[in-house]
Amino acid sequence: MAISYKELGLVNTRKMFADAVKGGYAIPAYNFNNMEQLQAIISACVETQSPVILQVSKGARQYANETLLRYMAQGAVEFAKELSNGAGIPIALHLDHGDTFETAKSCIDMGFSSVMIDGSHHPYEKNIEITREVVEYAHKYDVTVEGELGVLSGIEDDVVAARSVYTNPDDVIDFTQKTGVDSLAISIGTSHGANKFTPAQCTRNEEGVLVPPPLRFDILEEIERRLPGFPIVLHGASSVPADLVKVINAHGGALKDAVGIPESQLRRAAASSVCKINIDSDGRIAMTAAIRKVFVEKPGEFDPRKYLGPARDALKALYMHKIVNVLGSNNRI
Repeated sequence: MAISYKELGLVNTRKMFADAVKGGYAIPAYNFNNMEQLQAIISACVETQSPVILQVSKGARQYANETLLRYMAQGAVEFAKELSNGAGIPIALHLDHGDTFETAKSCIDMGFSSVMIDGSHHPYEKNIEITREVVEYAHKYDVTVEGELGVLSGIEDDVVAARSVYTNPDDVIDFTQKTGVDSLAISIGTSHGANKFTPAQCTRNEEGVLVPPPLRFDILEEIERRLPGFPIVLHGASSVPADLVKVINAHGGALKDAVGIPESQLRRAAASSVCKINIDSDGRIAMTAAIRKVFVEKPGEFDPRKYLGPARDALKALYMHKIVNVLGSNNRI
């Protein structure tokens, strides 16, 4: 029996995105796999008064179990109310990088309020066909759909691409009209993972830190011109904080040449029609840094609460920083 996201207290992304485009900010889309991540996301967003999109990849859904995820999402809604004297915050539950109609349908039937269908690895017409099929099913239940044009390089769960293919602005009107998607993920130079660029693609500053090539804002601006006011999404937008990478490597890690997207460029994107920015790797890095530090400094510790607790706190601090200083979604409720 299908479950409506409305029964769980969730919302779709339609109003979120309309408000964000009008207000010149971006909604945080944070991936989660476990309770500590979810606690950090909700507490950070309640404290900053930010709406939020809880993202679940196909791999995370398999890891956490679809039934547990449904109740975790419902619990997140109630947790937000508990932290805000009953007021709550707008929360969407979103499938990240769904690759088939069957996966998207399963998520919709299990209470997701938003789904992404990523047909970007298919030929253009096949991408349209698959995306339109998902849209037709999702819209029956007032679930919003994100499509994708262009390919991001890197690795995220089962999503693997050796090279980026920039979004062609000539395709965006045709694609959105034929599919009926509610938002569009584009490729302008972001990429998945902690090693978003090779050293050969970067320059180095005075301290020897890798500096990645700039995002293709010319492509974004042309897409905005052709689709004025249409919700645009950026994937692969983690900044890979150098200070946290140093903590990991100083405590037994081996994140060599890890580099992300400068926050200054993400702030610029958030002020445009980019109304959703996906952040996953930064959260993984923050948690890993905190856990490795505990393991090295307290090698006799075996209580998971004693290392997952600091990891949760570090993650919350990171998310609050992103909301206030990068996305601009604070005080939007």
